[in-house]
Amino acid sequence: MQIADRTFLVTGGGSGLGAACARRLATLGARVVVADLNREAGERIAAEIGAAAQCSETDVTDQPGVLRALDVARQSGRFSGVVHCAGIVAGARVVGRDGPHSLELFANVIRVNLIGTFNVLRLAADALAKGDSDEGGERGVIVSTSSVSAFEGQIGQAAYAASKAGVAGMMLPVARELAAFGIRAVAIAPGIFDTPLMASLPEKVRESLAQQVPFPSRFGRPEEFAALVEHVIENPMLNGSVIRLDGALRMGPS
Repeated sequence: MQIADRTFLVTGGGSGLGAACARRLATLGARVVVADLNREAGERIAAEIGAAAQCSETDVTDQPGVLRALDVARQSGRFSGVVHCAGIVAGARVVGRDGPHSLELFANVIRVNLIGTFNVLRLAADALAKGDSDEGGERGVIVSTSSVSAFEGQIGQAAYAASKAGVAGMMLPVARELAAFGIRAVAIAPGIFDTPLMASLPEKVRESLAQQVPFPSRFGRPEEFAALVEHVIENPMLNGSVIRLDGALRMGPS
């Protein structure tokens, strides 16, 4: 699928991986809708990009909010896909010093990371299915974000790992179903990337994490994630896959 002159919705577009994707798609000639729960952050990225971008304050777990963002995308031009980067991180042991893992915390991580992903995916797929196909029969692409934690979740990551494993697990059945509409579904599972969350960690912790990556022994750059998103959109044979982007990292237990 071509990127130029198409419109893409980027959730979590106000920072980190999402912001990098919004910037790259706009550079390639696309129109982007920067969807973020943090309106100020979303508006800042949209203003930075310029005329090719709009901001939509969006809670990915809220159907009306996602529909509003999709309406903005559809009104901006030929709507062709979603890059879903919105999510949260939370850590807690199953049996901690203060007792068992909070069920409320677990449910909230699942709600945002997994249910939020499916909410965006289902509503975007419905919108894309109503659009026109290109000469190859393709109507759109949905790129979701999983994590290497889906495969090697560490101690204290039960909720996060479960949520990201759920994202990975639904890609193939979703892709098989949406194939009838000419819509592809792919997930990217990043390793340790230099996002605002990682920037908040102490320098010694950052160095320790970076050294766990075999090569290159550093944090991934959001621009590298965005480069893979570009390729996924443009390569029609990428479908139903979960692509690791991790520098050969395999997370240890802690």
